[in-house]
Amino acid sequence: MHSPPRILIVDDNETNRDILLTRLSLHGYDLKQAADGEEALAAAREHLPDLILLDIMMPKIDGIEVCRRLKSDPTLPFMPIILTTAKADSKDVVRGLEAGADEYLTKPIDQVALVARVKSVLRLKALHDQVHDLNRGLEQRVNDQLGEIERMGRLRRFLPPQVADLIVASGNESQLESHRREITALFCDLRGFTGFSESADPEDVMALLREYHAAIGSIIHKHSGTLERYAGDGVMVIFNDPVPVENPALKAVQMAIEMRAALQALIDIWRRLGHDLGFGIGISHGYATLGTIGFEGRFDYAAIGTVSNVASRLCDEAKPGQILISPRVLLAVESAVTVEKAGEFELKGIRRPMEVHNVVDLAAAKG
Repeated sequence: MHSPPRILIVDDNETNRDILLTRLSLHGYDLKQAADGEEALAAAREHLPDLILLDIMMPKIDGIEVCRRLKSDPTLPFMPIILTTAKADSKDVVRGLEAGADEYLTKPIDQVALVARVKSVLRLKALHDQVHDLNRGLEQRVNDQLGEIERMGRLRRFLPPQVADLIVASGNESQLESHRREITALFCDLRGFTGFSESADPEDVMALLREYHAAIGSIIHKHSGTLERYAGDGVMVIFNDPVPVENPALKAVQMAIEMRAALQALIDIWRRLGHDLGFGIGISHGYATLGTIGFEGRFDYAAIGTVSNVASRLCDEAKPGQILISPRVLLAVESAVTVEKAGEFELKGIRRPMEVHNVVDLAAAKG
């Protein structure tokens, strides 16, 4: 609502307009005027008045048709209309109210009645605007919350909950845009899973995968790892992106040791059921290009680079229960873990043989 309230006076009789202008000007209103129905439609759209005093009997377009057109235009805000007419016939009043008018006055217009009706209808306009603003604010908050839920759901697909919460709370998802960063990549899978899936019933395969994913998923979240991808039994987790962490290589090794212990308990159960499975892990450290990939409605977070490939190749070489680490990972964690040489491996896609070590345990657990 304007301040002061804006009133449009519409009447084809100039004397009538002057009378209304004189009577209402004493109350400090912002007054506009129009001399016929066409001018009224144009002025209403231009000035968006808080109230229209509208004569019914006018040339070109009468007041009732003007009222009908304004009230049916969804692009216009609520503009209350008081019809002014020399006719006291109830049929005219009914026609006007059915067209959308909010009040009416009969001519000659009594000054006291005019001022009272104007103030009453302006209060109605003020209340309507307050409710409209409240609803608009509520709608915006709902849309914001839905957007936050949508972003949260998308982020929680590959980020630990605390990281997803942090990104959504900051409102900044630029960390997910394509960038280059030094990361630690961990790849793990089940030994013997291909043979098991070929021979077992599909229901047994799905049940085992659910147990497997549930076991390692909670550990990934606990250690703030970023789930880069999983396909069947193969799972890739990265550290130090999109949120930096201190000593990502050590975080990855600590998580791997906990994973190995958790999976061993499951493997013992599976073997009692006749499933000969094992669990291996490969960990590498280096630079990668990271960011979201995919298409609208289906995005994933990916780490592209040799570091991911090395982690996957080391996992392929790992025997059941082994955690094979690259030389760069060893340099970052050797004071904190016990390792043993696993040998030199010629990894697919890597030009030179790599000296690889197996993580036995955390150093604090020695002796």
